[in-house]
Amino acid sequence: MFTVLTCVTEQHNLTLVGLAGLICFLASLCAMVLLDRAMSSDGAARWVWIGTAGAAGGFGIWATHFVAMLAYDPGVVVGYHAGLTLVSLLVAIVATTAAVAAKIAYTRWTANILAGVLFGAGIGSMHFSGMLAIEFPGAISWDSGFVTASFALGIVFSVAAFRFAVRGERSLLGGLAPTLLLTSGVVALHFTAMAGVTVTPGIVALDPATLLSPAIMVVTIAAVTFSLLAAGFAAAIFAVRSEAKTAKAERNFKLLVQGVTDYAIYMLDPDGKVSNWNAGAERAKGYRAEEIVGKDFSLFYSAEDRRNGLPQRALATARTEGKFEAQGWRYRKDGSSFWAYVVIDPIYDEIGALIGYAKITKDNSKQKTDADRIEEVSRNLDVALENMGQGICMFDADERLVLCNKRYLEIFKFPEGSVRPGMYYREIVEVGYAAHAETPAEAAARAEAHYIRNMALIRGGAGSAVHKYASGISIQQNVNILPNGGWVVTFEDISDRVKSEEQVAFLAKHDALTGLPNRLEFGERVSEEMMVADRLRGRVAVIGIDLDKFKEVNDQHGHGTGDLVLVELTRRLGEAQQEGEFIARFGGDEFAATKRFDDLSALHDFIGRLEGALTGMVSVDGFEIKTGASLGLAIYPGDAESVDGLLANADLAMYRAKQSLLQKVCFYEAAMDETARRRRALANDLWACIDRDELHLHYQVQKSVRTGEITGYEVLLRWRHHERGNIPPMDFIGLAEECGAILPIGEWVLREACRAAAGWNSGHKIAVNLSPIQLGHADMAAVISSILLETGLDPRRLEIEITESSIIIDKDKALRTMREIKALGVSIAIDDFGTGYSSLETLRAFPFDKIKLDKSFMAEVESNAQSKAIVRAILALGRSLEVPVLAEGVETQAQLDTLFEEQCDEAQGYLLGRPQAMREAVAEKAA
Repeated sequence: MFTVLTCVTEQHNLTLVGLAGLICFLASLCAMVLLDRAMSSDGAARWVWIGTAGAAGGFGIWATHFVAMLAYDPGVVVGYHAGLTLVSLLVAIVATTAAVAAKIAYTRWTANILAGVLFGAGIGSMHFSGMLAIEFPGAISWDSGFVTASFALGIVFSVAAFRFAVRGERSLLGGLAPTLLLTSGVVALHFTAMAGVTVTPGIVALDPATLLSPAIMVVTIAAVTFSLLAAGFAAAIFAVRSEAKTAKAERNFKLLVQGVTDYAIYMLDPDGKVSNWNAGAERAKGYRAEEIVGKDFSLFYSAEDRRNGLPQRALATARTEGKFEAQGWRYRKDGSSFWAYVVIDPIYDEIGALIGYAKITKDNSKQKTDADRIEEVSRNLDVALENMGQGICMFDADERLVLCNKRYLEIFKFPEGSVRPGMYYREIVEVGYAAHAETPAEAAARAEAHYIRNMALIRGGAGSAVHKYASGISIQQNVNILPNGGWVVTFEDISDRVKSEEQVAFLAKHDALTGLPNRLEFGERVSEEMMVADRLRGRVAVIGIDLDKFKEVNDQHGHGTGDLVLVELTRRLGEAQQEGEFIARFGGDEFAATKRFDDLSALHDFIGRLEGALTGMVSVDGFEIKTGASLGLAIYPGDAESVDGLLANADLAMYRAKQSLLQKVCFYEAAMDETARRRRALANDLWACIDRDELHLHYQVQKSVRTGEITGYEVLLRWRHHERGNIPPMDFIGLAEECGAILPIGEWVLREACRAAAGWNSGHKIAVNLSPIQLGHADMAAVISSILLETGLDPRRLEIEITESSIIIDKDKALRTMREIKALGVSIAIDDFGTGYSSLETLRAFPFDKIKLDKSFMAEVESNAQSKAIVRAILALGRSLEVPVLAEGVETQAQLDTLFEEQCDEAQGYLLGRPQAMREAVAEKAA
């Protein structure tokens, strides 16, 4: 090492040594820079950069050697052989080129070692071939140790230099390390080799005048070297800038493409294979780049589309037309589909050769769903418009028709094809009237009037109007003004509705069956007559009319026959009616009439005509039905000063006529009010009698006719009024049925009777009467069932007594209720048998458990042979039906003997026991 330093400091020109070092550093730097360019390139560009690196680097290293040689002073005149000098230059260039190529061609340590060996050995070869080119008087000898060391140093430093010559982000020191190592290798090799040189001067000296001046050679070599290195650096700089610009553009493009996630952007090669893939494509189709690159893009199509050649046709269209653009279903990796908007553009190189396709795909599923929904809504709207019951049309602010439906054309009977969008409203009106008017002049006049009137309604903000036409059609028009000045109008044919409303309005004041005015209309007419009577000092009679025994007509012949009778009587009343007289029907068999009069004779004439119309025979369906009526009159202003008062008082008079055997027409008297008030007060007390504990039960014994043993007790209701004392059942039972109090009272009787009987040890039955109102109650069977459960009475000990009249009111409902009661285990007896007209039919329809013979027959059985015969027939009927018969009203021993002779089963009456309150002790004693 000391020898090398001595050689450098004592045998070399240090200035030239410094120049040589600078050239070596720049040459090494240039070689590393160009190596970096070559490593970052490919194809022909890489070979250009390898050659440039070899030429520039090799020449620079060679220049380093010769400048250093020129700095060496061997003590004799020195010259250089041109051929060998060029050979050394060539060796340097080839070695550098080979080293750069090896670095690129191989990988990792193989590349580094091979490049370092080639470069170190080549530079050593360049050095010694250059030394052979020296011409001087004398001889050169080399120390083999220094020669070996020089080669070793050159190779070691070169291997290290190429080891650190890798691409990537590096610090400044890291970037210069390869250059410094390579420079160190070249310098170490040169000066180590020079330290081993021994020059032996010869006898003949060279003429300096024939040799090139070292100064000139230094300047020339330095100038050429710097120029060549500058060119290399410039090329590298330009390449770096171009690459940076390109890289930036590519990076920006990549960021742009990769950053787009709403669009699938990718490239296809000329055969349709995927060559690259962006994030949007991965998001849209589910494939990662490594899964899809290299595969045919037809993978995104359905199997049917692939069989039909749709992918190939898309590429063909892009090639022939310059672009393919379409929408359709595409498929993801997981097999799901989406509606895609696809654009395929062909890509050509600079010579016009097809190099592939750019493909952009956007998931338009939401847009398609929205479009399909809009289309469906539009289609449904069209269907709705064409099938709605109303006509509808829309006009713009210029009164031009925008749209209308078929119903609009049908309502106004427009000729087919005569109404089209874009027509003015005036034109449409003219078309409508021209199609139905008798003359053009009439059509024009009516159309003009309609247009002016209707536009005034529309512009005036009238939302609804009804147009009635001469043909009898009524059209309702509803208009909605739009913000833009146009309007939407609907038309509805309400002819049937108008007729119905008129009919409803008529029925609201008239009776549907007879067409007579009803109570409402009658009250309004009486009120008018009263006002006229006040002005003229006249009087107004209000007549309440009730048909006699009309209920029997319905019960015997049916409600249809009853309706025909009412219609016929209405016809007769109409014939009897004169001007100024007014007759109405309130419902059922109730009628009313009014007449304003000055002379009583006119009123009596009216009453006579009413009686004549309502009394007589009516022939209906082969039946001759006798009719009659009871009339009650109240006169304004003497009897009442209001319509309601007159009607109430007329009813009171009419009820008095119905109760009379001789009078069919009664005038109102003030005493009637007192009777009515007493009945109303008694009815009110009936509702409170249970809470006041005013009701109590009596029991009348029932015995066997044959043995005299007690078979049961009939429960009889008694009312001890808190003010009036005992009130007979005949005075309050009917009233209770009229006011509805019979329901709670009847339930109380059932509960109390069952509770009392449940406490007896005798086990006798109790018979409880059920009124028609109770039997008609929908829940009567449930009421009896709950009472039996509550009191614990055996159902077999309870007997329900029902009259024939209870069944006749609503036979089907009554029989259904009776079957429900009988299903509980309760027995049912028909009471007052023989007094009705349908006894046999009732017995046939329902098998009663007992027949109770009405007491009216027993009263005459001793003196009237017919009564005795009827009793005998009923008893025989009972035996034939196997139904026991109980005779009521037995008061004499002779009556009891007759019953015994005729084999009657049971009897009750004063002879056997009077009704009385009963407790357990009494019941046991009676037993």
